[in-house]
Amino acid sequence: MGCGRVGSTLARSLEDRNHTVSIIDSDPDAFRRLGPGFNGDKVAGMGFDQAVLEKAGIRRADAFAAVSSGDNSNIIAARVARESFGIQQVVARIYDPGRAEVYQRLGITTVATVKWTADQVLRRLLPAGAEPDFRDPSGTIRVDQVPVPPAWIGHRTVIFQEQSRSRIAWIDRLGEGMLPSRESVLQEGDYLHLVMREDTADHAYAVLSAGPEEH
Repeated sequence: MGCGRVGSTLARSLEDRNHTVSIIDSDPDAFRRLGPGFNGDKVAGMGFDQAVLEKAGIRRADAFAAVSSGDNSNIIAARVARESFGIQQVVARIYDPGRAEVYQRLGITTVATVKWTADQVLRRLLPAGAEPDFRDPSGTIRVDQVPVPPAWIGHRTVIFQEQSRSRIAWIDRLGEGMLPSRESVLQEGDYLHLVMREDTADHAYAVLSAGPEEH
């Protein structure tokens, strides 16, 4: 939702990665920003209107981004997508960092304008591991941000690192960064910043998904 500079850039970036995209905007003239090469659906209307979302194909969607110029519109649309249509990968652009933190705790990934780029939203829309936060120039090392899955809640960080062959650079917990120690335990709502080799990333994500191997 939103076909301004941010939304149009995001839509084209997703299409370049062979994803099917629908874009919603209340102003039909905004779609000109997409250029003639855009192949996705363009739907005029309010992005928090369920009928408009239905027309845009929300029931077939894997992810939803609310990147209009209004905080309220973005939050309402994000909540409708998540709560009414069951979309799990939802990102909302929020201008007010204080409000962004509140909605983050409700399970809606928010990106404050001061640190926003289309690439940041892209990484949060695509499945975990599809696009790293950072890759070194040699292509050997990558840094990924991933949420802690239920299977790992309550387990020690050192066990996860040993089994996944990755390193936790830091953890985002309740809006603050923390460095794990040998006694640290993973908690619900944690976001891990994982450092791993590119050639072992598949193994790390398999371990992340499967949960700890009991000895």
